[in-house]
Amino acid sequence: MMPNQVRGARVMAKISEFMTVGEASEYLGTSPSSLRRWDRAGKLKARRHPVSRYRLYLKSDLDRLLAELGVAEEPAVRSGGAREKRKRTR
Repeated sequence: MMPNQVRGARVMAKISEFMTVGEASEYLGTSPSSLRRWDRAGKLKARRHPVSRYRLYLKSDLDRLLAELGVAEEPAVRSGGAREKRKRTR
């Protein structure tokens, strides 16, 4: 194997440890805009995808934030809330 192929394999393994803004917001049970706001405030560090420059969050950073907030387990994914209520009342 050439060194670049080995290096590429390590990079791919690392990329799998990241979550997109949408995935991270579901994991934390918060909105994507909250994640962006926390990034600007320095509360949660986002990395950038090298090509698209989209925000990416390390799962270990998200787990650390949950531990700081005192949440022991992964929060349940939120339902539509108000949207579901509107559908039921129509």
